[in-house]
Amino acid sequence: QVQLVESGGGHVQAGGSLRLSCAVSGYIWSTNCMGWFRQAPGEERETVAKRDSEGNITYANSVKGRFTFSQTTAKNTLYLQMNSLKPEDSAMYYCATDSGQSCKIGIFGYWGQGTQVTVSS
Repeated sequence: QVQLVESGGGHVQAGGSLRLSCAVSGYIWSTNCMGWFRQAPGEERETVAKRDSEGNITYANSVKGRFTFSQTTAKNTLYLQMNSLKPEDSAMYYCATDSGQSCKIGIFGYWGQGTQVTVSS
């Protein structure tokens, strides 16, 4: 069983920064993918940043140059550094993971409970 726990959300002014963390425990595949996603009320879930099983990191166009995905060498902690935050970044942020095999077909089957980010103008 895989568990993911996000932390680091909060309320900031536009232009501010936050660093989200995601602690991953339990079984971790030797090859896996990890990602950050967000969902605002009434909106569809959006992929913010993700790392595939080969280590490639991709970002949503809306966050490129402002957000940075990173993780510890042991792959048990995931981070999302968010700078120059905008009101439209307000959402519940989730981390997720799955095996490399599942990732290749677009499946992230294991999710955290989310952490709320609110950016005021």
